[in-house]
Amino acid sequence: MKVLFCASEVAPFVKTGGLADVTGSLPFALGELGVRSAVMMPRYRGLQAKRKKPSKNVSIFFIEHEKFFNRAGVYGNERGDYHDNLRRFSFFCNQALSLAKEIGFKPDIVHAHDWQTALLPVLLKTRFLADAFFKKTKSVLTVHNLAYQGHFPGNQFKELGLDAGLFSVDGFEFYGKVNLLKAGLIFADRVNTVSPTYAEEIKTREFGFGLDGVVADRPVPVKGILNGIDFDLWNPGTDKKVKKRYSVEDLSGKDACKADLQKSCGFEVNPDIPLFGMVTRLAEQKGLELFSEIADKFLSLGVQFVLLGEGDGVYHTTFVNIGKRHPKTSAIYLGFNAVDAHRIYAGADFFLMPSYFEPCGLGQMISFRYGTIPVARKTGGLADTLVDADKDPKRGNGFLFEERIPEKLLEAIGRAIAAFRNKRRLRALRRRGLRADFSWRHSAKEYKKFYEEMLKS
Repeated sequence: MKVLFCASEVAPFVKTGGLADVTGSLPFALGELGVRSAVMMPRYRGLQAKRKKPSKNVSIFFIEHEKFFNRAGVYGNERGDYHDNLRRFSFFCNQALSLAKEIGFKPDIVHAHDWQTALLPVLLKTRFLADAFFKKTKSVLTVHNLAYQGHFPGNQFKELGLDAGLFSVDGFEFYGKVNLLKAGLIFADRVNTVSPTYAEEIKTREFGFGLDGVVADRPVPVKGILNGIDFDLWNPGTDKKVKKRYSVEDLSGKDACKADLQKSCGFEVNPDIPLFGMVTRLAEQKGLELFSEIADKFLSLGVQFVLLGEGDGVYHTTFVNIGKRHPKTSAIYLGFNAVDAHRIYAGADFFLMPSYFEPCGLGQMISFRYGTIPVARKTGGLADTLVDADKDPKRGNGFLFEERIPEKLLEAIGRAIAAFRNKRRLRALRRRGLRADFSWRHSAKEYKKFYEEMLKS
């Protein structure tokens, strides 16, 4: 089986979010199952190679265009999104298919990711429809986050060079604008998203962002497949970024990591104080309003809190002010640093994820890997990976709340603190997390089965 992966970002070359983690890991996991992949992405500024072949079954190609991709930003700059993003990613999609033909890589499946490459399923059924090279090619669109859809002014539709009739309610048109993701949802042979619960949630008005009807009306239902994490990168037994390595058999290194994190944050170094961590994009989606409402009460409970994140300026201000009000028990680090992220995952006792919605979530999976217990809202991938430890003591691996109410978050935190006081229970929860397997191996098997079922239909 041959799969053409097309994405706007691929780790480790370019990353702004979880999309890059998927496109940088899934092809390799599929390669272990015998699937051959060609991965294509734009050649942004600073990327040197035109092609890489990092493994037997994976080749990576970079699409060049000096004007479109040799820029300081991926999608925009400090003034906002680039005004020509429609042209940029339309060019990328067309060139990806042309390059596949040029190099003789005849894909069984073209796998598009998010709005930036959602044009691919459309192109396969319009501009490239009569091309014998793609006669048997099917398309898959993975929606990593339905909130980001690729909206552009309606008068830009002509820049796509497609039949004007496609700018309609049954195509690209969305309240007078061009909506690339909408078109991809309509034209793709199969659509999936990154967790089973999120696949159901996006059929609702609350989580559909105006496309719930399009999702619900698809002839073949949207499938949810959980993402995985890189078990080599996130491994407390080999991690060189943490103070001391540890494993499910010997947790003593986690205590050393906690003491190191407490010291670096300027906290009292005390194993009996529960330490909560958060590594996040600072955005409304992440439920930060819920946290800010209870921050002062939370930090009066004899806890410590460290945050690492960047994003919306309003949340920068919110967390800086929390840090000023609680200088001895909170540490706020704005920006992102991989070393600090590893230290927080390893050193914290609990990991906070009060998200309004979370398509998959990687933070909870990484937390499990380090024996750090998530406290999260029951939504999307969080609902698919967490079991509340109070409701199900035998299988529980975290603490969940459902209602988007600050007090419910505080109540879940309180239950986590109670578990912390019971050292035997705390060790059991940590070990349960460490034993969990959210590696890409499982996800790749699901994707291969998904592909095979589509090709048979």
